[in-house]
Amino acid sequence: MKSSNRAWLLLGAAALAAAIPALAQNRDAPESLLPEGFGDPGNLPPPETKQTPQQGNAQRPAAGQPAGRADELVNELTGPTEEEVDPLGGPRPTNYFSIPVGTSRPTDMVGLIEPGNFGMAPNAFGNDGGAFRAGLMRGLDAPLPSRWASILLRRALMSRLAAPAGINPVDWVAERADLLLRMGEADAARMLVQSVDDDEYTSRMIEVAAQAALATADPSGLCPVAGPARARSGNASWLLAEAMCAGLESEAARAGALIDQARNQGATGIDLALAEKVIGASGETRRSTTVEWEQVPNLDAWRFGLASATGTEIPAPLMARAGPAIRAWFARAPMMPPEARADAAETAAALGVFSSRALVELHSLIFDRTDVAERGDTVGARLREAWIAELPGDRVAAMRRLWEETPVAPARYGRLVLTAGAAAEIDPAPDYTAELPNLIASMLSAGLDQRAALWADTVEQAGDQRAWAMLAAGTPRPAAIDSDRVQDYVSTEGGRRGELLVAALGGLGRIAEADATSLARDAGIDLAARDAWSQALDAAAAARQPGMVALLVAVGMQTSHWGGVPPRNLYRSLRALRAVGLEYEARMIAAEAIART
Repeated sequence: MKSSNRAWLLLGAAALAAAIPALAQNRDAPESLLPEGFGDPGNLPPPETKQTPQQGNAQRPAAGQPAGRADELVNELTGPTEEEVDPLGGPRPTNYFSIPVGTSRPTDMVGLIEPGNFGMAPNAFGNDGGAFRAGLMRGLDAPLPSRWASILLRRALMSRLAAPAGINPVDWVAERADLLLRMGEADAARMLVQSVDDDEYTSRMIEVAAQAALATADPSGLCPVAGPARARSGNASWLLAEAMCAGLESEAARAGALIDQARNQGATGIDLALAEKVIGASGETRRSTTVEWEQVPNLDAWRFGLASATGTEIPAPLMARAGPAIRAWFARAPMMPPEARADAAETAAALGVFSSRALVELHSLIFDRTDVAERGDTVGARLREAWIAELPGDRVAAMRRLWEETPVAPARYGRLVLTAGAAAEIDPAPDYTAELPNLIASMLSAGLDQRAALWADTVEQAGDQRAWAMLAAGTPRPAAIDSDRVQDYVSTEGGRRGELLVAALGGLGRIAEADATSLARDAGIDLAARDAWSQALDAAAAARQPGMVALLVAVGMQTSHWGGVPPRNLYRSLRALRAVGLEYEARMIAAEAIART
């Protein structure tokens, strides 16, 4: 049996892996993803004692002239004191839960992946300036336009990290989890939250834990924090949360009383109805409820989480307005049918939340659930053809249909991620000249750089400039690259495409620095310009802090699409990544920049 046949049969039998680790959250979304009370620190349990944060000796970047939103963010964070940047960093509630003596887990070193298993070293973010680093995380406008920058940042945030000085260690974990949520990484955030014992929760961690529970469509995750929070705040949101927990614990009478109390305090509409739906799903109450979406203006974490937990259908227009991050949460919601999650999964793949394998498994599962008579014109049928058709030309034709039927980003890039494995099974040949850019982009979207490199001679013979540019940036050892070839590309492609290629090859050191500077100057770009962001990035690279470099690379990419990324930021980001040993990630980001512009 051919390897592609074997892969398809294995995938056809597999269930979807929930968000296997591998763009922008709606800019018009409400400030808080939670209903009134959850997102407001004033409604969280106030501390009984105030801890004094450790005073770190963080070297903050010097203030400079802002060149964009990223630099403005850095400049804002260099001014205030650590207490002003992180108002919740010191205090935390008293212990609400009893942990047996000697069994508490440490909070000064928390994370899920170790250095020997793709994790970064404990000091990847440095040993000081914790409040400044957390402030950068909190202010980051996520998700990012780059799939590979997101994958790298997730790896950094999930590593087993030491808490830097200047911030409460639990708040350090909370800020990492909160950023993962905004990136669409619901499962990663939940696992990080669960790495801290409940009795150590700070006010900030209570807020993030609630969001993580809702993002993973698990109302039971609210239970460790709902009671203690309600004890300090009578806000109706916490009453609804505790009512749901009572229902889940088979305390029907108490659940009903709490619901009535929440209603008396002003809880109404969709938020109340969904809470009652959760209680009704427990089977311990005869309360019935009808969820009406007509007057609902937006989808937040509360509405998403409770609807997904109960299998309540969310109207497609509401989901579309929710933004990519919530769509990524929806893609892995276990109570929703896989057919409903297919479109969201392609968005999740473009964000880096879903791997190529996870996306293939989802469509394979949908294909297996589809009636044989109705399979012919489905994504699963075309994907199957792309894997197992006898003739390579037929496989490429099936991939072409998958790419062409979804022309809008980021879903179109998700389709390139979907076909990465199938593209890697095609042997280089001059027969596929028209599809060279998509074949190369598809393989590199999943990091299959060695397979993509095999196409170098075919691309050279075809004279395809875009495919050549991706190989020049993404493969380990490309053929010699001279400035004349780059200039030809810039002249032909023009605009941002040409600028990003110059920045990519210069940042990767694949053209001489003098050539990169000259080509960039011709395009009106000053690669040598320095500002607060670039100074911070250079300092992190010099200090060998890959986690901090990954975070600052993300700061330099705060835009909804690759066309908005300044070429100078790409150039400096790639240089810094190489300086801390992240050459592979730098190449993948560079190739993605070319593929997605």
